[in-house]
Amino acid sequence: MWSKTYSKTFQGIRKEDIWRIWTDVNNWSQWHGDLDHCKMEGPFEVGNHFMLKPKGMRPVKIKLTEVKVDHSFTDCTSFPGAKMIDTHALEETAEGLKLTNTLVVTGPLKWLWIKLVAQNVANTAADEMQALVDLARAKYG
Repeated sequence: MWSKTYSKTFQGIRKEDIWRIWTDVNNWSQWHGDLDHCKMEGPFEVGNHFMLKPKGMRPVKIKLTEVKVDHSFTDCTSFPGAKMIDTHALEETAEGLKLTNTLVVTGPLKWLWIKLVAQNVANTAADEMQALVDLARAKYG
């Protein structure tokens, strides 16, 4: 198993605002700089899926595997020989709103998918988290 976690605490931001942006999957490209587009039909709930199209790559199908409203969600991308599980969490602390992203890759071909996809996802987590917070501040001030 391969795992990478990134956390940062932000002041002056509400968890409801972050949650609203997270669940608006069709507009993820507003804050997810490496996406051409993202498309989800139906509700943001366990079992539903969305198609995510990274720039310069083929679209991938991502399934929601856990949703805890205003707290966290987990999605799973299945690759040949590996799975990438991505958990996004919110935690209200005395210092502000703590956002955490945890990426896990499992399976016999994990080494390949870490190299092709997961390491880049982990490397861009800080920038995407900042862009998410900046969008929340701009939209909901």
